[in-house]
Amino acid sequence: MTSDRHKSLYRRHLLHPWTNLSELGQDKPRTVITRGEGIYVYDGDGNRLLDGPAGMWCMQLGYGRREISAAVEQQMNTLAYASPFNVAHPKEIELAARIASKTPGDLNRICFTTCGSTAVDAALRLCQLLNNVKGQGQRKHILSREGAYHGSTALAASVTGKGRERSDMDFMTERVHFLSAPCLYHHPQFQNEDDFCDFLIAELEQKIQAIGADNIMCFIAEPILASGGVIVPPRDYNRRCWEVVKRHGILYIADEVVTAFGRLGHWFASEEVMGIVPDIITFAKGVTAGHVPLGGFAVSDALLADLGGEEQDVVYANGFTWSGSPVACAAALAAWDLFEEENVFEHARGVADYFQDRLRTLEDIPLVGDVRGAGLMAAVETTIPAEDEDQLLARDYVVGELVDKHCQRLGLLVRPFINLCIMSPPLIIEERQVDELVAIMGQGLELTLEDLIAQGIWQDKSAKTARA
Repeated sequence: MTSDRHKSLYRRHLLHPWTNLSELGQDKPRTVITRGEGIYVYDGDGNRLLDGPAGMWCMQLGYGRREISAAVEQQMNTLAYASPFNVAHPKEIELAARIASKTPGDLNRICFTTCGSTAVDAALRLCQLLNNVKGQGQRKHILSREGAYHGSTALAASVTGKGRERSDMDFMTERVHFLSAPCLYHHPQFQNEDDFCDFLIAELEQKIQAIGADNIMCFIAEPILASGGVIVPPRDYNRRCWEVVKRHGILYIADEVVTAFGRLGHWFASEEVMGIVPDIITFAKGVTAGHVPLGGFAVSDALLADLGGEEQDVVYANGFTWSGSPVACAAALAAWDLFEEENVFEHARGVADYFQDRLRTLEDIPLVGDVRGAGLMAAVETTIPAEDEDQLLARDYVVGELVDKHCQRLGLLVRPFINLCIMSPPLIIEERQVDELVAIMGQGLELTLEDLIAQGIWQDKSAKTARA
């Protein structure tokens, strides 16, 4: 059980990510998870919770996989560390070769980092290096999207476009430009997906023209905007964006930190799902099935060829103490073996339609404005009436917290993001467990609606209110 001592120590010493500092020292300790088994975790009081977010998009194989822990133990006993600055090791080399065998086109070179944020940061710095070496130092501008999430390092956070998530931190603003989030639900002025896609592509062309193609370094894009609300772009959107930026000589970075390693049923989604071959693909999370931190990027031979040559030495002076750590790579190789031996991605593709269809039944609940997703990732967006944006944001936070509280009490962990409930369960989830997840989510939403009616925020339980 979670002891009073642990609660006291939490309040006195722990600074958790995304902590409200105005409540520091007085805040209620977050749920303490003590163990996991399959797709479930258990809290300090012994309650079993279905892990709806799979940790944070990463526990592809669930919990308790002794094959991975055994590989990690063996590697720790054999070689716990190898400096990435002056040596290499077999596990790193083997993993790089395996990843290169699954990447599209000529993305044959793998650079390892420590997580998704550092993968994005390292990829952007490589692009900066390329342009500087080629005598195109004016190419400093970056195109991203509203609703995008690319990380928490200074550079990765600067290209993140989650506008409703308030922050007083500093960002690089003068060289980063945000395009509209490709979410049809938030653009009701368009009658259909095709018209919306035409608008988005025209906006991209106009932005490039306004900045000047020769001033733009890269376009960075998640195939599906994950943490920003599982925003699934219109058909052909990713392909058309790729065609536009390549025509203008702009580098394309596909941020597959979430979508790689099975979340959409494939090793990588860029070519298999979206029909594109980027210059760089970033990855993390699922590469070790969430067991040990590891990230990285795959880069094309063509891009690197522009950096080489006999006339000058070019050093990619970027790396991290635990880049490609032997222990992390051993975990990734063990997870890889399980992905293949158990046909995990095939299973994920098979259960994905059932997962999406069952979740869409929640649209009948008046509080639900939109249910969207692809593969084994989805979001339920609530909608609630309000007089202005400030009141709306405050109410949206209340709704998210209520849904989270009710679902957890009923046995489901969700990932609340303001008024969104984001889910990305382990890839091994079965249909009966999908039913369990959806049933609890439905109960949680209904109970939240009853709370809102009791508080006078919602008037008619049977009426559905659309968000403008």
